[in-house]
Amino acid sequence: MSKSSTQWQAADRALPQVRSMHAYVPGKQPTGEGWIKLNTNELPYPASPTVAAAVAAEVEKLRLYPNPTSQPLREHIAAMTGLKLGQVFVGNGCDEVLALLTRVFSGAESMACMTQPSYSLYPVLTQIQAANMEKIAFSRDMKLPVDAIRACKANLFFLTNPNAPTGVEFAPEELRAAAEGFGGVFVVDETYADFASNNAVALLAELPNLVITRSLSKSYGLAGLRLGYALASEEIIALLDKVRDSYNVNRLSQAGALAALKDVEYHDELIAKIKETRESFTAGLLERGFFVYPSSGNFVFAQPPVRGNETPALAAASLYSYLEENRILVRYFPGDALTESFLRISIGRPEQMDQLLQTADLWRKNV
Repeated sequence: MSKSSTQWQAADRALPQVRSMHAYVPGKQPTGEGWIKLNTNELPYPASPTVAAAVAAEVEKLRLYPNPTSQPLREHIAAMTGLKLGQVFVGNGCDEVLALLTRVFSGAESMACMTQPSYSLYPVLTQIQAANMEKIAFSRDMKLPVDAIRACKANLFFLTNPNAPTGVEFAPEELRAAAEGFGGVFVVDETYADFASNNAVALLAELPNLVITRSLSKSYGLAGLRLGYALASEEIIALLDKVRDSYNVNRLSQAGALAALKDVEYHDELIAKIKETRESFTAGLLERGFFVYPSSGNFVFAQPPVRGNETPALAAASLYSYLEENRILVRYFPGDALTESFLRISIGRPEQMDQLLQTADLWRKNV
Protein backbone atom coordinates (compact mmCIF):
# COMPACT_ATOMS: atom_id res chain seq x y z
CA MET A 1 0.00 0.00 0.00
CA SER A 2 1.42 3.38 -0.98
CA LYS A 3 2.17 6.08 1.54
CA SER A 4 -0.46 8.36 0.04
CA SER A 5 -3.19 5.71 0.38
CA THR A 6 -2.40 5.10 4.07
CA GLN A 7 -2.68 8.83 4.79
CA TRP A 8 -6.00 9.26 3.02
CA GLN A 9 -8.82 10.05 5.46
CA ALA A 10 -12.52 10.14 4.60
CA ALA A 11 -13.08 12.95 7.11
CA ASP A 12 -10.77 15.17 5.06
CA ARG A 13 -13.22 14.87 2.17
CA ALA A 14 -16.39 15.44 4.20
CA LEU A 15 -18.16 18.77 4.21
CA PRO A 16 -16.94 21.04 7.02
CA GLN A 17 -20.32 21.18 8.75
CA VAL A 18 -20.49 17.37 8.81
CA ARG A 19 -17.01 17.06 10.29
CA SER A 20 -17.89 19.40 13.15
CA MET A 21 -21.41 18.25 13.95
CA HIS A 22 -22.64 15.87 16.64
CA ALA A 23 -25.16 13.24 15.60
CA TYR A 24 -28.58 12.93 17.21
CA VAL A 25 -28.50 10.67 20.27
CA PRO A 26 -31.67 8.57 20.74
CA GLY A 27 -32.81 7.09 24.01
CA LYS A 28 -31.13 3.93 25.25
CA GLN A 29 -32.29 0.67 23.71
CA PRO A 30 -31.74 -2.04 26.34
CA THR A 31 -30.97 -5.66 25.62
CA GLY A 32 -32.20 -8.56 27.69
CA GLU A 33 -35.38 -9.03 29.67
CA GLY A 34 -36.82 -7.29 32.69
CA TRP A 35 -36.54 -3.67 31.63
CA ILE A 36 -39.33 -1.11 31.96
CA LYS A 37 -38.68 1.12 28.98
CA LEU A 38 -40.14 4.59 29.51
CA ASN A 39 -37.52 6.66 27.70
CA THR A 40 -38.56 6.93 24.03
CA ASN A 41 -42.31 7.66 24.20
CA GLU A 42 -43.25 4.42 22.48
CA LEU A 43 -46.78 3.11 22.79
CA PRO A 44 -46.95 0.38 25.48
CA TYR A 45 -49.69 -1.47 23.59
CA PRO A 46 -49.51 -3.29 20.24
CA ALA A 47 -50.66 -1.64 17.04
CA SER A 48 -54.08 -2.42 15.60
CA PRO A 49 -54.41 -6.14 14.79
CA THR A 50 -55.30 -5.11 11.24
CA VAL A 51 -51.74 -3.91 10.70
CA ALA A 52 -50.11 -7.35 10.79
CA ALA A 53 -52.56 -8.72 8.25
CA ALA A 54 -52.05 -5.77 5.91
CA VAL A 55 -48.26 -6.07 6.12
CA ALA A 56 -48.34 -9.84 5.59
CA ALA A 57 -50.41 -9.41 2.44
CA GLU A 58 -47.62 -7.30 0.94
CA VAL A 59 -44.75 -9.69 1.65
CA GLU A 60 -45.18 -11.66 -1.55
CA LYS A 61 -44.99 -8.39 -3.51
CA LEU A 62 -41.62 -7.28 -2.17
CA ARG A 63 -40.01 -7.83 -5.57
CA LEU A 64 -42.10 -4.89 -6.81
CA TYR A 65 -41.48 -1.23 -6.08
CA PRO A 66 -43.98 0.45 -3.77
CA ASN A 67 -46.34 3.18 -4.90
CA PRO A 68 -43.83 6.01 -5.50
CA THR A 69 -45.97 8.75 -3.94
CA SER A 70 -47.80 6.62 -1.34
CA GLN A 71 -50.95 7.82 -3.07
CA PRO A 72 -53.53 5.54 -1.37
CA LEU A 73 -52.15 6.67 1.98
CA ARG A 74 -52.14 10.32 0.94
CA GLU A 75 -55.74 10.01 -0.24
CA HIS A 76 -56.84 8.58 3.10
CA ILE A 77 -55.01 11.24 5.12
CA ALA A 78 -56.52 13.97 2.95
CA ALA A 79 -60.02 12.61 3.57
CA MET A 80 -59.29 12.15 7.27
CA THR A 81 -58.13 15.75 7.71
CA GLY A 82 -60.54 17.42 5.25
CA LEU A 83 -57.71 18.61 3.00
CA LYS A 84 -56.91 18.29 -0.70
CA LEU A 85 -54.75 15.41 -1.91
CA GLY A 86 -52.08 17.92 -2.94
CA GLN A 87 -51.80 19.13 0.64
CA VAL A 88 -50.49 15.81 1.98
CA PHE A 89 -46.95 14.45 1.92
CA VAL A 90 -45.93 11.02 3.26
CA GLY A 91 -42.43 10.27 4.50
CA ASN A 92 -40.24 7.54 5.91
CA GLY A 93 -40.97 8.57 9.47
CA CYS A 94 -41.61 12.12 10.62
CA ASP A 95 -37.83 12.54 10.78
CA GLU A 96 -37.57 12.25 6.99
CA VAL A 97 -40.27 14.87 6.59
CA LEU A 98 -38.34 17.22 8.88
CA ALA A 99 -35.10 16.47 7.02
CA LEU A 100 -36.70 17.32 3.68
CA LEU A 101 -38.11 20.56 5.06
CA THR A 102 -34.59 21.58 6.12
CA ARG A 103 -33.29 20.54 2.70
CA VAL A 104 -35.77 22.81 0.95
CA PHE A 105 -35.87 25.81 3.29
CA SER A 106 -32.51 26.09 5.07
CA GLY A 107 -28.89 26.49 4.09
CA ALA A 108 -25.82 28.66 4.43
CA GLU A 109 -27.84 31.73 3.42
CA SER A 110 -31.12 30.68 5.08
CA MET A 111 -31.12 30.56 8.87
CA ALA A 112 -33.44 28.35 10.91
CA CYS A 113 -34.96 28.95 14.33
CA MET A 114 -36.51 26.88 17.10
CA THR A 115 -37.72 27.15 20.66
CA GLN A 116 -35.58 25.66 23.43
CA PRO A 117 -36.04 23.08 24.87
CA SER A 118 -37.42 21.13 21.96
CA TYR A 119 -36.65 18.15 19.73
CA SER A 120 -32.87 17.89 19.57
CA LEU A 121 -32.92 16.57 15.99
CA TYR A 122 -33.76 20.01 14.56
CA PRO A 123 -30.26 21.52 14.97
CA VAL A 124 -28.68 18.32 13.65
CA LEU A 125 -30.72 18.55 10.44
CA THR A 126 -29.98 22.23 9.92
CA GLN A 127 -26.27 21.79 10.60
CA ILE A 128 -26.14 19.23 7.77
CA GLN A 129 -27.39 22.05 5.55
CA ALA A 130 -24.75 24.46 6.92
CA ALA A 131 -27.58 26.60 8.25
CA ASN A 132 -27.27 28.63 11.43
CA MET A 133 -29.85 27.79 14.10
CA GLU A 134 -31.21 30.48 16.42
CA LYS A 135 -32.77 29.24 19.65
CA ILE A 136 -35.48 31.09 21.54
CA ALA A 137 -35.48 29.96 25.14
CA PHE A 138 -38.65 29.22 27.06
CA SER A 139 -38.94 30.57 30.55
CA ARG A 140 -39.97 28.18 33.30
CA ASP A 141 -43.64 29.13 32.87
CA MET A 142 -43.47 27.67 29.32
CA LYS A 143 -45.46 30.52 27.79
CA LEU A 144 -45.09 30.62 24.01
CA PRO A 145 -42.71 33.54 23.22
CA VAL A 146 -44.88 34.91 20.41
CA ASP A 147 -43.15 38.28 20.11
CA ALA A 148 -39.69 36.72 19.90
CA ILE A 149 -40.86 34.26 17.25
CA ARG A 150 -42.40 37.04 15.16
CA ALA A 151 -39.16 39.02 15.41
CA CYS A 152 -37.01 36.11 14.23
CA LYS A 153 -35.57 36.64 10.72
CA ALA A 154 -35.12 32.95 9.94
CA ASN A 155 -36.46 31.23 6.83
CA LEU A 156 -37.63 28.15 8.76
CA PHE A 157 -39.07 27.78 12.25
CA PHE A 158 -39.65 24.59 14.26
CA LEU A 159 -42.17 24.39 17.09
CA THR A 160 -43.28 21.17 18.79
CA ASN A 161 -46.90 21.22 19.95
CA PRO A 162 -47.38 19.74 22.47
CA ASN A 163 -43.85 20.68 23.42
CA ALA A 164 -41.27 17.98 23.89
CA PRO A 165 -39.96 17.36 26.48
CA THR A 166 -42.36 19.27 28.76
CA GLY A 167 -45.70 18.17 27.26
CA VAL A 168 -47.09 21.71 27.45
CA GLU A 169 -49.73 22.46 24.81
CA PHE A 170 -50.12 25.78 22.98
CA ALA A 171 -53.55 26.98 21.91
CA PRO A 172 -54.42 27.49 18.21
CA GLU A 173 -54.76 31.23 18.69
CA GLU A 174 -51.20 31.40 20.03
CA LEU A 175 -49.94 29.45 17.01
CA ARG A 176 -51.83 31.76 14.67
CA ALA A 177 -50.34 34.85 16.29
CA ALA A 178 -46.81 33.46 16.02
CA ALA A 179 -47.07 32.05 12.49
CA GLU A 180 -48.81 34.99 10.84
CA GLY A 181 -46.12 37.35 12.08
CA PHE A 182 -43.22 35.11 11.01
CA GLY A 183 -41.84 35.68 7.52
CA GLY A 184 -40.63 32.16 6.73
CA VAL A 185 -41.98 28.61 6.80
CA PHE A 186 -43.54 27.83 10.17
CA VAL A 187 -43.42 24.13 11.09
CA VAL A 188 -45.67 22.87 13.88
CA ASP A 189 -44.46 19.40 14.82
CA GLU A 190 -47.59 17.60 16.03
CA THR A 191 -45.98 14.26 16.80
CA TYR A 192 -47.96 14.12 20.06
CA ALA A 193 -51.14 15.92 18.94
CA ASP A 194 -53.35 12.84 19.28
CA PHE A 195 -52.86 13.00 23.05
CA ALA A 196 -53.72 16.72 23.18
CA SER A 197 -56.97 18.70 23.17
CA ASN A 198 -56.30 20.74 20.01
CA ASN A 199 -54.37 20.71 16.74
CA ALA A 200 -53.47 23.25 14.06
CA VAL A 201 -55.14 21.69 11.00
CA ALA A 202 -57.85 24.37 10.74
CA LEU A 203 -55.13 27.05 10.57
CA LEU A 204 -53.89 25.72 7.23
CA ALA A 205 -56.77 27.53 5.52
CA GLU A 206 -55.51 30.84 6.93
CA LEU A 207 -51.72 30.51 6.96
CA PRO A 208 -49.89 29.74 3.69
CA ASN A 209 -46.56 29.44 5.52
CA LEU A 210 -47.78 26.74 7.94
CA VAL A 211 -46.59 23.12 7.80
CA ILE A 212 -47.89 20.47 10.19
CA THR A 213 -45.87 17.29 10.69
CA ARG A 214 -47.30 14.11 12.18
CA SER A 215 -45.98 10.70 13.19
CA LEU A 216 -47.55 7.25 13.42
CA SER A 217 -44.82 6.11 15.81
CA LYS A 218 -46.46 7.27 19.03
CA SER A 219 -50.26 7.12 19.07
CA TYR A 220 -50.52 4.35 16.47
CA GLY A 221 -47.73 2.13 17.82
CA LEU A 222 -45.85 1.99 14.50
CA ALA A 223 -42.39 3.22 15.56
CA GLY A 224 -40.85 0.17 13.90
CA LEU A 225 -42.49 0.87 10.52
CA ARG A 226 -41.24 4.49 10.26
CA LEU A 227 -44.14 6.48 8.86
CA GLY A 228 -44.82 10.20 9.09
CA TYR A 229 -46.60 12.83 7.05
CA ALA A 230 -46.89 16.56 6.45
CA LEU A 231 -49.91 18.79 5.88
CA ALA A 232 -49.35 22.11 4.12
CA SER A 233 -50.21 24.19 1.08
CA GLU A 234 -50.03 22.48 -2.30
CA GLU A 235 -47.05 24.68 -3.15
CA ILE A 236 -45.03 23.50 -0.15
CA ILE A 237 -45.96 19.84 -0.72
CA ALA A 238 -44.84 20.11 -4.35
CA LEU A 239 -41.44 21.35 -3.19
CA LEU A 240 -41.08 18.40 -0.80
CA ASP A 241 -41.94 16.01 -3.61
CA LYS A 242 -39.11 17.50 -5.68
CA VAL A 243 -36.44 16.50 -3.16
CA ARG A 244 -37.67 13.20 -1.72
CA ASP A 245 -36.27 9.81 -2.76
CA SER A 246 -38.12 8.25 -5.69
CA TYR A 247 -39.61 5.47 -3.56
CA ASN A 248 -39.18 6.95 -0.12
CA VAL A 249 -41.76 4.83 1.76
CA ASN A 250 -41.58 1.06 1.46
CA ARG A 251 -44.49 -1.21 0.59
CA LEU A 252 -44.88 -2.69 4.08
CA SER A 253 -44.98 0.69 5.79
CA GLN A 254 -47.58 2.05 3.39
CA ALA A 255 -49.86 -0.93 3.93
CA GLY A 256 -49.44 -1.02 7.69
CA ALA A 257 -50.01 2.70 8.09
CA LEU A 258 -53.17 2.65 6.00
CA ALA A 259 -54.59 -0.20 8.07
CA ALA A 260 -53.77 1.59 11.33
CA LEU A 261 -55.36 4.85 10.22
CA LYS A 262 -58.54 3.08 9.18
CA ASP A 263 -58.99 1.38 12.57
CA VAL A 264 -60.30 4.50 14.26
CA GLU A 265 -62.06 2.70 17.11
CA TYR A 266 -58.93 0.85 18.20
CA HIS A 267 -56.86 4.05 18.00
CA ASP A 268 -59.34 6.02 20.09
CA GLU A 269 -59.35 3.30 22.76
CA LEU A 270 -55.55 3.44 23.01
CA ILE A 271 -55.54 7.23 23.34
CA ALA A 272 -58.11 7.03 26.14
CA LYS A 273 -55.98 4.45 27.98
CA ILE A 274 -52.85 6.58 27.75
CA LYS A 275 -54.65 9.73 28.92
CA GLU A 276 -56.17 7.92 31.90
CA THR A 277 -52.80 6.47 32.93
CA ARG A 278 -51.10 9.84 32.40
CA GLU A 279 -53.49 11.59 34.75
CA SER A 280 -53.30 8.96 37.49
CA PHE A 281 -49.50 8.81 37.26
CA THR A 282 -49.25 12.61 37.41
CA ALA A 283 -51.41 12.58 40.54
CA GLY A 284 -49.05 10.02 42.08
CA LEU A 285 -46.03 12.19 41.35
CA LEU A 286 -47.68 15.29 42.78
CA GLU A 287 -48.56 13.43 45.98
CA ARG A 288 -44.86 12.61 46.34
CA GLY A 289 -43.71 16.21 46.06
CA PHE A 290 -42.72 16.27 42.37
CA PHE A 291 -43.33 19.34 40.22
CA VAL A 292 -45.00 18.24 36.97
CA TYR A 293 -45.90 20.33 33.94
CA PRO A 294 -49.47 19.73 32.73
CA SER A 295 -48.88 17.28 29.88
CA SER A 296 -50.75 16.85 26.62
CA GLY A 297 -48.38 14.16 25.37
CA ASN A 298 -47.82 10.49 26.13
CA PHE A 299 -45.16 11.45 28.68
CA VAL A 300 -44.68 13.74 31.66
CA PHE A 301 -41.86 16.11 32.56
CA ALA A 302 -41.30 15.87 36.28
CA GLN A 303 -38.93 17.56 38.72
CA PRO A 304 -38.10 15.27 41.67
CA PRO A 305 -38.12 16.62 45.23
CA VAL A 306 -34.66 17.28 46.62
CA ARG A 307 -33.21 15.17 49.40
CA GLY A 308 -31.09 16.79 52.06
CA ASN A 309 -28.59 19.23 50.58
CA GLU A 310 -29.02 18.11 46.95
CA THR A 311 -29.56 20.70 44.25
CA PRO A 312 -32.54 20.07 41.95
CA ALA A 313 -30.19 19.04 39.14
CA LEU A 314 -28.37 16.56 41.37
CA ALA A 315 -31.69 15.12 42.53
CA ALA A 316 -32.78 14.53 38.93
CA ALA A 317 -29.47 12.94 38.00
CA SER A 318 -29.57 10.75 41.11
CA LEU A 319 -33.12 9.52 40.49
CA TYR A 320 -32.32 8.87 36.84
CA SER A 321 -29.38 6.66 37.80
CA TYR A 322 -31.32 4.92 40.57
CA LEU A 323 -34.15 4.05 38.21
CA GLU A 324 -31.71 2.66 35.66
CA GLU A 325 -30.02 0.56 38.36
CA ASN A 326 -33.48 -0.89 38.96
CA ARG A 327 -33.99 -1.53 35.23
CA ILE A 328 -36.33 1.39 34.61
CA LEU A 329 -35.32 3.68 31.76
CA VAL A 330 -36.46 7.31 31.57
CA ARG A 331 -34.89 10.31 29.82
CA TYR A 332 -32.64 12.97 31.37
CA PHE A 333 -31.51 16.16 29.60
CA PRO A 334 -28.58 17.75 31.50
CA GLY A 335 -26.77 20.86 30.37
CA ASP A 336 -29.81 23.13 30.03
CA ALA A 337 -31.01 25.36 32.85
CA LEU A 338 -34.65 24.49 32.29
CA THR A 339 -34.31 20.73 31.77
CA GLU A 340 -31.42 19.69 34.03
CA SER A 341 -33.60 19.23 37.11
CA PHE A 342 -36.32 17.22 35.33
CA LEU A 343 -36.91 13.72 34.02
CA ARG A 344 -39.06 12.93 31.01
CA ILE A 345 -41.09 9.79 31.69
CA SER A 346 -43.04 8.01 28.96
CA ILE A 347 -46.50 6.72 29.83
CA GLY A 348 -46.51 2.94 29.90
CA ARG A 349 -49.01 0.45 31.24
CA PRO A 350 -50.51 1.22 34.66
CA GLU A 351 -48.49 -1.49 36.38
CA GLN A 352 -45.25 -0.07 34.94
CA MET A 353 -46.06 3.39 36.24
CA ASP A 354 -46.87 1.95 39.67
CA GLN A 355 -43.49 0.20 39.68
CA LEU A 356 -41.75 3.48 38.90
CA LEU A 357 -43.56 5.26 41.73
CA GLN A 358 -42.61 2.52 44.17
CA THR A 359 -38.97 2.71 43.05
CA ALA A 360 -39.03 6.49 43.45
CA ASP A 361 -40.28 6.01 47.02
CA LEU A 362 -37.26 3.80 47.75
CA TRP A 363 -34.94 6.41 46.21
CA ARG A 364 -36.34 9.13 48.50
CA LYS A 365 -35.56 7.00 51.56
CA ASN A 366 -32.07 6.20 50.27
CA VAL A 367 -30.35 9.45 51.27
